[in-house]
Amino acid sequence: MKNYALFLLILFLFSACDSEDYDELDLKSKAICNDGIAINNSGISYKCKNYDLMGLVSLETMDATRANDIWGWTDTLTGKEFALIGLDNGTGFVDISDPIRPIYLGKLPTQTISTIWRDLKVYKNHVYIVADFKKSSTDSEKDHGVQVFDLTRLNSVTNPPQVFFADFVYKEHGKGHNIAINEDSGYAYSLGTNTYSGGVHAINLANPKAPVFAGGFADAGYTHDAQVVNYNGPDLDHKGKEIYVGSNEDKVVIIDVTDKKNINIISSVEYSKTQYTHQGWFTDDQKYFIVGDENDEYKKEVINTRSIIFDFTDLDNPVLHFEFENTTDAIDHNGYVHKNKFYLASYTAGLRVMDISNIDKKSIIEIGFFDTYNEQEGAGIGNSLDSNRTSHSQDDDHDNPKKGNAAEFNGAWSVYPYFKSKNIIISDINSGLFIVKKQ
Repeated sequence: MKNYALFLLILFLFSACDSEDYDELDLKSKAICNDGIAINNSGISYKCKNYDLMGLVSLETMDATRANDIWGWTDTLTGKEFALIGLDNGTGFVDISDPIRPIYLGKLPTQTISTIWRDLKVYKNHVYIVADFKKSSTDSEKDHGVQVFDLTRLNSVTNPPQVFFADFVYKEHGKGHNIAINEDSGYAYSLGTNTYSGGVHAINLANPKAPVFAGGFADAGYTHDAQVVNYNGPDLDHKGKEIYVGSNEDKVVIIDVTDKKNINIISSVEYSKTQYTHQGWFTDDQKYFIVGDENDEYKKEVINTRSIIFDFTDLDNPVLHFEFENTTDAIDHNGYVHKNKFYLASYTAGLRVMDISNIDKKSIIEIGFFDTYNEQEGAGIGNSLDSNRTSHSQDDDHDNPKKGNAAEFNGAWSVYPYFKSKNIIISDINSGLFIVKKQ
């Protein structure tokens, strides 16, 4: 009996030690949201509501000083999920199939020089990456193009992290501020390039590894960001056409890009207190389009974080539906719709999640958030906040040189809410990759 009791004691002590090791090794970054705060095992706290931190990968781990855009990829053969994160010096690839233990697989270095602007989207197991540069970077503008990388290569990584090389580089343009892909049509659209006045630059992805130029259009002006869809919304006159909705700095433009050799403007629409029309996304029924203005909060044109909702029932005559102001006062950046929710990366307020199920009735309600931007000293996960602010002040600001080098343009850059696992990935400029999930 004594021997049995001794055995149980030893087993208990061994299990306890093993549990401590597990917590220290595997759960270092995980943090449950309780009473509005999530604190990980490193003692770093984050403001939150209804969303837990599952895991993170620091900028230090990815050998970078700033993060920017983010997108996701799911391997259809294995079901494994991957985060693809834009960095100042390249694109990082992270296996997040186990979100508590994310694995940094390596980096595809930038095609030319480091930059604070990088954007990426996925089509048929390939990622397409563009980068933008300061006006003085003439050679880089000419040379970057679109990097093409076959994501299935990530399944064969055995000794991470690795340095990867592009499978192909499309060079019909140099710089590009953003890239949009219509997965239903098989076309990519490079935006803000050095061609067509920064307007429509269409690329045929029929051969995903060797894209070819398809057509361009300059008449609508510079496009900062866009969503392009095979239209299936309420306007019967345009049903079945390929519709490009561009956030064009001072207005939203709706363009028919069905025929790449005969592109036409359908309409354009403005809104009150326009400062910098930055990015927008359709609701799932394609009736409404939610737009973010990146400068209205900064210039105090509005008090709180504002989203502008347009009614696109008639594409030839889009109208302002209403303007929603949240309780935060941070600057909104990139936002995406998934089913009846709007997921917004809102710089120093982090990820904000809104219920848009009653958008018809001009009602939007915030139902959760996870604020990746922590103002404590050392909250940069491998980089102190002060050092992050220093490096930030050495760069031009994000999109518009009139904005200056302001601390308001730190924090969450973008979000990807489309994984089957319901894990959400966030890119934080100062800290890196965050993986969060609704409680």
